[in-house]
Amino acid sequence: MNYYAVFDVGGSSIKYALMDEVGLFIEKSSAPTPETSLELFVDTVESIVKNFQKRYALKGIAISLPGAVNVETGHIGGVTALPYIHGPSIKELVQERTHIRVEIENDANCAGLAEGWIGAAKDVQDYICIVIGTGIGGALVLDKKIRHGKNRFAGEFGYMIMEDYFEEPMGKTWSTLAAIGGLINQVAKREGMDPNSLTGKNVYEMAEDGNKEIRDEIDKFVKRLAVGIYNLQYVIDPEKILIGGAISTREGFIDQINETLNQMKHNKDSLTIQVERCQFGNDSNLIGALYHFLQRQSMNVKR
Repeated sequence: MNYYAVFDVGGSSIKYALMDEVGLFIEKSSAPTPETSLELFVDTVESIVKNFQKRYALKGIAISLPGAVNVETGHIGGVTALPYIHGPSIKELVQERTHIRVEIENDANCAGLAEGWIGAAKDVQDYICIVIGTGIGGALVLDKKIRHGKNRFAGEFGYMIMEDYFEEPMGKTWSTLAAIGGLINQVAKREGMDPNSLTGKNVYEMAEDGNKEIRDEIDKFVKRLAVGIYNLQYVIDPEKILIGGAISTREGFIDQINETLNQMKHNKDSLTIQVERCQFGNDSNLIGALYHFLQRQSMNVKR
């Protein structure tokens, strides 16, 4: 059996695991993400790898990272909560320090790959994974392969302009209207509250307590989500559309989206549009990072 050190780097914590070649977890834990130092980041990864090596022979290191990841060069573009990861090749730095092969991929793409490997999309070739959080991100997978796009922004569904496209700076995007951050902002505005005092869970609890205005905002939120999904289905026509993020686990949420999509069809459309929940939660980026490593390894063997 082959073993791998796998990392999921977030703004506040680094989740890490020892995993085998079929995606099973041998060990799993987390550590704080260094706030400002690339050197400390590499030190942290190296320390975890060395600890694993005391008991296991590692075949590789797989890392899930935020940003526009160049899987070939290891450089990361875009803007993230960790400015120090932009510029140098993270892939090369970790390889030089550990002397083990490293592969890196964007976190949302990793979540999508996990579903295609052993999750809800394992039985299809073409699918979309939409991750709903503070904003909306995701992954576009065709023929079981992530599509990165020319500028590595494929799957950044949240940038779609939905309303007021002549307003500065770029109109209202899908993220600003249909992500949890957007829902919170709309509720805060309507209730005269500080958005920093609210969470998605708070919003739903207030609606369940009988606040009709907040129920109205939640209905708008779901409809805006459905509009974006409807458009993506027609543009890409995937076999499956999967929804991830903490909101996806809320009872009745997926059903509500599917009911709204069905209403939008007006019973005149033969195209089936139905979403499913992503199978994996907090482990998805780790599982997908490992699968990305295995894919890259397989590509190199064939060359």
